[in-house]
Amino acid sequence: MLLKPPCVAADDLPQALAGSGHAALDAAAVCSLIGVESSALAALNPAWDDLPADNFLRDGGRYRRRRHSCFVVRGRDVEQVPHRSHWQPVEYNALHGGLDRMFEPIDPAVTTQPAWSGLLRGLATVCSAVKGDQPWYVEAHQFRIDTTDGIGRPTPEGAHRDGVDFVVVALVDRHGVKGGETRVFEADGPAGIRFTMTEAWTVLMLDDERVVHETTPIQPLAADGHRDTLVLTFRRGGFQNPPSDRLRAV
Repeated sequence: MLLKPPCVAADDLPQALAGSGHAALDAAAVCSLIGVESSALAALNPAWDDLPADNFLRDGGRYRRRRHSCFVVRGRDVEQVPHRSHWQPVEYNALHGGLDRMFEPIDPAVTTQPAWSGLLRGLATVCSAVKGDQPWYVEAHQFRIDTTDGIGRPTPEGAHRDGVDFVVVALVDRHGVKGGETRVFEADGPAGIRFTMTEAWTVLMLDDERVVHETTPIQPLAADGHRDTLVLTFRRGGFQNPPSDRLRAV
């Protein structure tokens, strides 16, 4: 039996995050948080059918497709910044850390929709409620993990942190697969929780300074098995840059 995520009401999200370092919202609560109808979120879903292959997988796999864009949220203002690469230090990503990865940007047909800016704005408000009002530097990743080779790995790097303040994982679609169990553990302790997100636009929010997370591999139950997610990271003070770029203005 699949364990359901421990969802809370939208108004309770900041308190839940401050308490355990993680919390989930069901789709109805997400709509309440960002002030849109469910149809507005569903209108984003077709964009996951047009993701280019991730050519940076160091495990030799062909199971991941993705797009990536960056934004700064200042209060009600959501600004997309010039397209830039994605970089993480090896301390947070042992498999792909230290690699400057340039992905194709998210389609403007997605980023110009009111549901998109509402999602970033609403989640940034939660971040500020927990860690103080300030600009939030957001990296957005569209992922499709498929079962082309019989198995797909949502987190090939294993249990990890991302080197940011908050991580948000939204399930966009899940079709014809088994597995894909989400696991969240204390960064400095033994406690953990596991569950499987199955409802479209269920959202998991994590305090990246306090917990580590991973998602188990998926296997096919039908043709075209895949798991689609939107991953958003929120960071104070700027984007993560390679050491040689640390002085570069954003």
